[in-house]
Amino acid sequence: MTSERVPLTGPVPAFLGEGGRVLLVDDEPLFVRSLERILRPEGHTLASAASWEGLQPELEDPGLDVVLLDLVLGTASGLAVLERIKEARPDVEVVILTGHASVESAVGCMRLGAFDFLEKPVGDVHRVRNIVRRAIERRRLVVRTRQLEDELRDRDGHPQLVGCSPVMRAVLRTVDSLRHNESTVLIQGESGTGKELVARALHAASPRRNRPFVPVDCGALPESIIESELFGHEKGAFTGAVGAPGLFRVAHGGTLFLDEVGEIPVSVQAKLLRALQEKEVRPVGATDPVPVDLRVICATHRGLAEMVADGTFRQDLYYRLNVVRIEIPALRERPEDIPLLAQHLLEKHRRREARVQGFSPQALGHLCRQPWPGNVRELENAIEAALALAPGERLECGDFPAAAAALVPRPSPSSGGQDVPLSLDAYERLALERALDETGGDASEAARRLGIGRSTLYRKLAKHGIEVRRRDRPGRTILGGLEAVG
Repeated sequence: MTSERVPLTGPVPAFLGEGGRVLLVDDEPLFVRSLERILRPEGHTLASAASWEGLQPELEDPGLDVVLLDLVLGTASGLAVLERIKEARPDVEVVILTGHASVESAVGCMRLGAFDFLEKPVGDVHRVRNIVRRAIERRRLVVRTRQLEDELRDRDGHPQLVGCSPVMRAVLRTVDSLRHNESTVLIQGESGTGKELVARALHAASPRRNRPFVPVDCGALPESIIESELFGHEKGAFTGAVGAPGLFRVAHGGTLFLDEVGEIPVSVQAKLLRALQEKEVRPVGATDPVPVDLRVICATHRGLAEMVADGTFRQDLYYRLNVVRIEIPALRERPEDIPLLAQHLLEKHRRREARVQGFSPQALGHLCRQPWPGNVRELENAIEAALALAPGERLECGDFPAAAAALVPRPSPSSGGQDVPLSLDAYERLALERALDETGGDASEAARRLGIGRSTLYRKLAKHGIEVRRRDRPGRTILGGLEAVG
């Protein structure tokens, strides 16, 4: 997913980890068969061509993800072929195949848009597979982002429940099925998952859409006033009381959204139950009840069933609220929604920072791999903060503090979009240092993340003069595969 060789950490979302369609362009049949043996076990669909003429029909395949292109293709120039491919299919990623003597030319190809390059003959099977996999991921993220941008432009002004994952589709189906239903709904989910947005969508889809939507955070109301805030009070009902209708009557004809309903004191729960059952409220200090016509939607991040079991929530009220339940998944459970959410949030806040137009594939890949304990709210805060500081037209990994801490380099405006100096040694050293930093000096784990063998890792460490100090063994140092005390 990135143009450098530094692998991002964390699990790859399922929608990014599927096999792709790969075209092998080389005029050496034995070498092509060798690549096929390496890539076919990864689940990729493979095709091959030995010339530009044979390549052209394959470029018409809309499912083509990656082209592995020999830099010397008969009499044709690899640079010229690369330019033709990028002109015809700018969305397709190209990996250059080159001999040892043509590394400079391969770097030039990367300036023209090539994803990466492999030296011939190929000796590291894991490296070939990792490069192809990351190229497929990058291509799919770019295509997906464009599709999602189009989808966002087509949306209307109603509350937007953004997501295409199976769990979010289930939520959307439930919201749609309730559009003519007046049942009480209980929305459960972690903080920041968008429970109020779901409540607003339920209201917007209901016959009450043109009447008030009144949200109230029950957890923010002091216990001493929550009853009068909900049900109202008469003038003189208590010291300083001037009379107020209460939120139930404010929401008359519309929808009352009780957020964090689990925070309502037990002393008020009985009155809430009666209001729901009888469709009437009795203001504090009043003798007669007042009828109300409204729909009630509740939300909580707490387990109400457990609260019933320990006596902090009334069982009869729980049954009255839990007529229809909607579970909002945590963001970490639907990483495939993150590109769409990120673009939506970018559009939401971009008006203030109009210079930023989108995300780099590397940045989207980074966002997809984060755990987001604060869910959509945390993602929105991260994007808003990145917008405030971003220097370019796209948000890059380095614009997000977590990415910067993970040693992902930021592109400079003069680098033509490249993230590090165009030097093989610079790429390799950066990858080694990052892998060791993230694993606390665990050589075996670092080698696994880099997709190389442990002995290969040690050789590269010795080549760059990198010392490894295990954090769990502060007195031990590794240099070129030799462990010593010091």
